[in-house]
Amino acid sequence: MASEDSDLEKTEQPSQRRLDQAREEGQVARSRELSTFTVLMAGGAGLWLMGSSLSQNLIKLIREGMTLNADIIFKPETLMPHLHALAQATLLAFAPFLLLLLVVATFSPLLLNGWLFTFKPLAPNFSKLSPAAGIGRMFSTHSLVELVKALAKSIVVGGIGAWVIWHNKDNVLMLISEPVVRSIPHLGSVMWSCFAAIMAGMLIIVAIDVPFQLWEHNKKLKMTKEEVRQEAKETEGDPQVKAKIRSMQREMARRRMMAEIPTADVVVTNPTHFSVALKYSENGMRAPIVIAKGTHFMAAKIKEMAKEHNIPILEAPPLARALYKHTDLGQAIPEALYTAVAEVLAYVYQLKRYKAVGGAYPQEPSELPVPKELDPYTKNPELAEG
Repeated sequence: MASEDSDLEKTEQPSQRRLDQAREEGQVARSRELSTFTVLMAGGAGLWLMGSSLSQNLIKLIREGMTLNADIIFKPETLMPHLHALAQATLLAFAPFLLLLLVVATFSPLLLNGWLFTFKPLAPNFSKLSPAAGIGRMFSTHSLVELVKALAKSIVVGGIGAWVIWHNKDNVLMLISEPVVRSIPHLGSVMWSCFAAIMAGMLIIVAIDVPFQLWEHNKKLKMTKEEVRQEAKETEGDPQVKAKIRSMQREMARRRMMAEIPTADVVVTNPTHFSVALKYSENGMRAPIVIAKGTHFMAAKIKEMAKEHNIPILEAPPLARALYKHTDLGQAIPEALYTAVAEVLAYVYQLKRYKAVGGAYPQEPSELPVPKELDPYTKNPELAEG
């Protein structure tokens, strides 16, 4: 029972497949605090770079807006065009700054998880309409954390702003008595001090929120042990099915191999541990090839089939072991074994001639030149016949 409970607990790290699926569904870690901080920093940088130009344009617009000439006083129909011109001039003056904020606000969410474009979050999800689910989300741990974050942000930002204003209260009160030309730059200096202090507080909030969002997203995607096993089956295949497929493939390979044995020229044996069937044709073959090989039971089956089809069988333990070890099915024999195999084939041809026309019985080759480094017996003596 305890084992079943542990399998249902989300204790395993999310797999790459799980992360990719969540990303396709639009589920990625996002930090609104990081986006807000980035936009505010871009705004501050924009004001720093464009502040002089904006101040001059603002002073000019205030002067023009507060000045009423005789034409506007005695001709009310000219008032709206005048206001329209002032609004257009204001928009043009602030257009570069607003464009900068728009671009940064669009791309700031990409800082944490890069570009993501999907329509899946827009798909209808009627489970979100459930009152019970909504109440559950309202009183969830995530909502509680978001509430704490909002309160902390309000306290930090509001507290810093209040402290900066209180610290500069004399300068703020002086703005009332200053002329417009001096009050606007003075106000900008006070606002810049307040902005820098608030950004320092926001940086602390961002430094806490970004790791928290990454941790919460990872926690949300954690998997149970059963989910890990199920995913392994889906991606790599069921082990039992794979084993069955491998077994069927081996059986098919054995059948093809056994079907090739009747075409062999000779079978070299160990005599019981190994059997290797060789085939050679002067037309199209650079060297003899191995068309069948096996050990123990399969070696016995190869010998049995060779006897049924009157294929010569030669006991040459070192050569049989070397051929089995260093040659795959359908491959040509290694060059180091050319001489040994040539002696075997010469014996086979002499044997066929003896059966066809008679004469002296050919002598079986012995002490075939098999390099010791190709004979696995030199490293594993148990492979040799007892």
